[in-house]
Amino acid sequence: MNALRFARQPVVPAVLALFFLMISGCPQPNSRDNFNPGGSGSDGLTAEQKRRADQIISVFENDTIEIQYAYVEDIDDGRGYTAGRAGFTSATGDLLIVVERYTAAVPENELAAYLPRLRALAADRNPATDGLDGLPQAWARAATDPRFRAAQDEVVDEEYYQPAVVRWRELGASTPLSLAALYDAIIQHGEGEDPDGLPAMIDRAVARAGGSPATGVDERAWLSSFLDVRRETLAFASNPETRAGWAVSVGRVDLFRQLLDSGNFNLDGPIVIDTEEHTATIP
Repeated sequence: MNALRFARQPVVPAVLALFFLMISGCPQPNSRDNFNPGGSGSDGLTAEQKRRADQIISVFENDTIEIQYAYVEDIDDGRGYTAGRAGFTSATGDLLIVVERYTAAVPENELAAYLPRLRALAADRNPATDGLDGLPQAWARAATDPRFRAAQDEVVDEEYYQPAVVRWRELGASTPLSLAALYDAIIQHGEGEDPDGLPAMIDRAVARAGGSPATGVDERAWLSSFLDVRRETLAFASNPETRAGWAVSVGRVDLFRQLLDSGNFNLDGPIVIDTEEHTATIP
């Protein structure tokens, strides 16, 4: 209806009252109390929601909202070197995938020399860093190359974000917050078959909630169960090598709990992160 034309017409009181009643009863599109997921859609997060999700992950991975492509460190979590924007590791094989992807685009790069050792470590899930002398420096130098940063972005999308979207759809979830929680979890826990992996946590959350949104369980209730399960997993991981490092990262789940409790299902900004380990504001 043309609003200007409508404003110029005489309106009887009963019709006007009905109009205001209808308006007042409509949900407000930006309200954090409104469960409508807004702009996510079946394809996942909008560009702005994805940016905020990536920045949340960056804060917990690298203590900054700036994506850290050059980061490399052995954090003694049983995974060897942890590197790049998503904490790719030499023991789990995703660091290898990044170097292979970069080498396919840029064959003459100095990281290519590490491929045989990285393949051997990934095959055995070996956390050793011997045989990787100089890799941190080579990784940091490669991070100045846009093609290396693009390789990291592609691997994050293929190995973590898109699988999180698949899980989100299978669960029948619809809110950006649920997808962001799954995305953050798969980055930290991986999608392996171990008890600490994302599939096992999803199964435990479904059992605890009595189902999933796909089977009629309220999404808020399911997400609450998932966050409880993930926090318990971080607090006492089944893998003794990751247990100590993960126990201090429970604030990562607490942030998603705060977003759930405040009704911020759309990942609206600003998002304030204030845990024992990290402090940041996502615009």
